[in-house]
Amino acid sequence: MIRVLVVEDMHVVRAGLVVLMEGQFGIRVVGQAADAREALDIVESVRLDVALLDIDLPGMDGLALARELRKREADCRILMLTALDRPGHLQGALDAGVSGYCLKSVAPQALLEAVRTVAAGGRVIEPRELAAEAGRPTPLTRREAEVLRLAASGADSREIAADLFLGVGTVRNRLSDAVGKLHARTLVDAIRIAGRHGWI
Repeated sequence: MIRVLVVEDMHVVRAGLVVLMEGQFGIRVVGQAADAREALDIVESVRLDVALLDIDLPGMDGLALARELRKREADCRILMLTALDRPGHLQGALDAGVSGYCLKSVAPQALLEAVRTVAAGGRVIEPRELAAEAGRPTPLTRREAEVLRLAASGADSREIAADLFLGVGTVRNRLSDAVGKLHARTLVDAIRIAGRHGWI
């Protein structure tokens, strides 16, 4: 019997996942939680084989929860189920020790198969194209990523310069460098590319 903990803050989604799992031979939901605190309380009293986690949880996010579960329950396998389809998020999940990463658009039977695969010691990444992009190192320096992140929030060059105690010309140069390194046509395009890869 595969003992599963479902951690998802959206009540309707969590209820649907529980119904899906409970209807399957060989899978039993031993707990469900809306956030990391509830999940960690449950772990104190039950043994788990698989924790099915959303990344975007209130308070402690799913990645931090995954790391904490790995400390407390070394044998528990982690399967992320998320709407976040950026390679940077996948890489963060892999760094946190997860065994699987599926998007919420995954078919129900594929999700059940993913639960069985990670419980058996395997690894699942869906869609597979994400795996090819994950782990690609950022071409941006720390400062270039910083100015690009602020630009993405809507700040102009003067505001970024004031926030980072830099000259306006320096900020413009860093933004221009970032656009060039990302082979982007415009600053907006650079922000999109960097965001897609989880670099900002």
